[in-house]
Amino acid sequence: MRRVAAEPDGVSTSNRDELLAGIRSFHIHHSRTETREAPISDPVHVIFYRAVEPGLVEIVRVLHDRMEPSRHVGQEIEEPKK
Repeated sequence: MRRVAAEPDGVSTSNRDELLAGIRSFHIHHSRTETREAPISDPVHVIFYRAVEPGLVEIVRVLHDRMEPSRHVGQEIEEPKK
């Protein structure tokens, strides 16, 4: 999540505007080697988020990569308060 906050539009992220405007996703297998803790051998989760302001992202959902995002990320999400 730190990596997503530091680079919300990074090369390992994907634009997911088809789900909801401003939503991006990051599969955690892209960060396997970045932790000092015991790495997970086969990470299977995707973080769906949106950048609220520099250095701050709102995590919308964390889904198993076999789940269909369009069933879990959509219009029911409130717009961020400013």
